[in-house]
Amino acid sequence: MFHPTQSALFLDRDGVINRRIVGDYVKKIDEFVLLPDVAEVLARLRPLFARIIVVTNQQGIGKGLMTEADLAAIHALMLQQLPMIDRVYHCPALAADNHPDRKPAIGMALRAARDFPEISLADSLMIGDTEGDIRFGKNAGMRTLLFGNEKLPTDLRPDFFAADWQQVAALFANALKK
Repeated sequence: MFHPTQSALFLDRDGVINRRIVGDYVKKIDEFVLLPDVAEVLARLRPLFARIIVVTNQQGIGKGLMTEADLAAIHALMLQQLPMIDRVYHCPALAADNHPDRKPAIGMALRAARDFPEISLADSLMIGDTEGDIRFGKNAGMRTLLFGNEKLPTDLRPDFFAADWQQVAALFANALKK
């Protein structure tokens, strides 16, 4: 399905890796809670991808609700719990700023492609739980997987769907047997 020397698995953070706080932001490490099965499934998927990369909008910084240091502490905890992740990219800009790194713009994907020239965005997969995540993946030329139960506009069709990490593992079951 994906070429293990060229493809990257791109992941959104909130709502995909960790529990999303509805109407708020994960602002400190004690608010960061991994979703069930994420560590186990990512460890199993690791051999299928050259890189695993997190791309996350973090406008809580732009709103002054947290600092870059707060985010660095959260990401340090996440990387301790999920050591198979190669890199984390974030964009602290507000949605209204139209920053080129803020999803659905593809700045973070382009940075990853520069930092890891072995990966091909066209051979990569974006897993996200929102319209912006899926548009980001499509805009970057990746295949996309909608995680969870978000309703998307009818013009936006992800390539795959999974309600949870066990369903993600099931999608890759044949590749994992090899």
